[in-house]
Amino acid sequence: MFNKQMLGGEFKGFETVIGPSVKVKGDFHGMGNIIVEGILIGTLKTSGNLTVGNKAKITANIEAKEATVAGEVKGNVRVKGYLEIVASAKIFGDIEASILSIEKGALINGKCVMNVGEVNKTELTKKAE
Repeated sequence: MFNKQMLGGEFKGFETVIGPSVKVKGDFHGMGNIIVEGILIGTLKTSGNLTVGNKAKITANIEAKEATVAGEVKGNVRVKGYLEIVASAKIFGDIEASILSIEKGALINGKCVMNVGEVNKTELTKKAE
């Protein structure tokens, strides 16, 4: 997963990286983009984008602007915009997103709610006028 994101030894566009050997317990709140490759227990909120690596194990409710999930999540996933769930993903919880993509082979055990995101609400309001 890291190789896709790396550019010149740095993670382009990502503020926080929770590596594969890292275990975080508690409430994790950020404003930038986050990559999780390790273990996280608690809550995870960011106003940026989230990437959950294929070996990551998260036991937390998640909130993000946009997200890609390839690992295991036990908790609800709430994304304002686009949520990509790849084939290796396992989500045990409810999903809420404006735009959703699920690859063949992904496991989801929970309900899915498609909502009109903040950007789309603005566009719909303009069209109605």
